[in-house]
Amino acid sequence: MKISKNKVVAVNYYLTGSRDNQAEELIEQTTPEQPFAFIYGHAGVLPDFEMHLADKVKGDKFDFRIGAAKAYGNYENDYVTKLEKSIFIIDGKFDSNRIKVGEDVEMNDQDGNRLVGHVLEITDTHVEMDFNHPLAGYDLHFIGEVLDVRESTQEELDHGHVHGPGGHHH
Repeated sequence: MKISKNKVVAVNYYLTGSRDNQAEELIEQTTPEQPFAFIYGHAGVLPDFEMHLADKVKGDKFDFRIGAAKAYGNYENDYVTKLEKSIFIIDGKFDSNRIKVGEDVEMNDQDGNRLVGHVLEITDTHVEMDFNHPLAGYDLHFIGEVLDVRESTQEELDHGHVHGPGGHHH
C-alpha cells in the first residue's frame, strides 16, 4: 500500500538539525516500538515531510532535508521581546512558580491567539521572552524507514489523529 491521503503512516526516524551552518545535533529519535504515526494529508506534519514520503511503501527507507524556511521558519530576532514584569503579577505577587528562566509559558496575544514564549531573562522590571518556535532557524535532516501504511479508520478521520501504536490512546 502506497502512502497517500487518509492513510495512516508509521515511521521510525532519526532527526538532526543545524542552525547557522553549525554542526548537526540530535533533535529527536523514534524507535520501532514507539514510532511516529500520523494521518497523511491532514496538516498534522510539515508539508515537506509529507511530500518526501509520498508514494513510499512499508520498508522504504528515506533520507531527506528540509530547510528552515520550509520547516519551522527562520529565526526572527523581532520575536524576542521584553515584557513588563507587571503583567505576570497574580494576587499582588510576581508568578515565580510559572515564570522562570528556561521555562516555556503559554500566553495569548491581543487577538486571543495562543503563543508559547521561552523565558530568557528576568530583571527587576521586565521578562525577556523568545516567541520563535524552538526549531526556528534549524535546517532539518530526517533519516528513517516507513514501518507501516494502512487505511485510516472512520474514527481516526473523525478525530483527526491516529489511534493505537504511535498514535493517541483514549
